[in-house]
Amino acid sequence: MEYERRKDTVTVHLTGELDHCSAQSVRRELDHLISDPGVRKLILDAGQMSFMDSSGIGVILGRYRTMSQRGGMMGIKNMNPHVKKIFMLSGMNQLIQVMDKGE
Repeated sequence: MEYERRKDTVTVHLTGELDHCSAQSVRRELDHLISDPGVRKLILDAGQMSFMDSSGIGVILGRYRTMSQRGGMMGIKNMNPHVKKIFMLSGMNQLIQVMDKGE
């Protein structure tokens, strides 16, 4: 997982699968990245993420709660059709900004 930090924004480039097998390590890495209270915006770039299941939904939802509690925001972009379908069916688009063009 690679990331960039610019001022109060961290953009994380997710790769591969966000599933039961990878959820715990991704959760730990994301928590470490947003542990600084100066991080006010978390952007997940899913352009290289091939698959996500309910464990991935849980990871994303937990980071949303952290960001929301500190008055920050969270967004996601570049989802492939499978990941986007899971994201939309879960209703997470009601909480987390989908940052794709035309949305």
